Amino acid sequence: MTLVAPSILSADFSKLGEEIREVETAGADWIHIDVMDGHFVPNITIGPNVVADLRDHTTLPFDVHLMIAEPERSISAFAEAGADIITVHAEAAAHLHRLVGQIQSEGCRAGVSLNPGSPLCMAEHVLEDIDLLLIMTVNPGYGGQRFIESMLPKIARAGELVDSHDVLLQVDGGINEDNAGQVRQRGVDVIVAGSAVFGSPDYAAAIKKLK
Repeated sequence: MTLVAPSILSADFSKLGEEIREVETAGADWIHIDVMDGHFVPNITIGPNVVADLRDHTTLPFDVHLMIAEPERSISAFAEAGADIITVHAEAAAHLHRLVGQIQSEGCRAGVSLNPGSPLCMAEHVLEDIDLLLIMTVNPGYGGQRFIESMLPKIARAGELVDSHDVLLQVDGGINEDNAGQVRQRGVDVIVAGSAVFGSPDYAAAIKKLK
């Protein structure tokens, strides 16, 4: 079954701990944490101190998505804060292979993310080494954006690529109950959903529909 990782970017930031506990009870598999620095993407969100404070609120894996410049400077801090999976953007890494190794040396699973305009070849050379490949289906930076449907062939091709590796395929951006089936059919293992979960009056029903 496809895993669902609600993105706290769309949660109520005044009660993040409570929101995380509620989606865990509702059937979430992971908690997706979007980290933005105002440089690599235009928005600014949270840092490792917040992740550390949230760690005691759930036993679910923390899926930390670093949308930041110079991610190598922050890997240790987020690992120490309680990240289980750390995903970095291929576009932000001068030495992607080294960065993947750095994440894994901290005891975390390593993911690589690609923006909508980035080709799959940017990640192909590290498929033997990573644990997760994230295909962005919106341009990163803000929650609540519309799913870019032209990404469906890219997702399908990514599904074929990870089939021969022990790599999870994840999608993030504009996923809801109307298009979740389309991405699942193309081999996606993990769906990130923000407003589709936290914007719903019934978290459990929303997560069930996505699965």
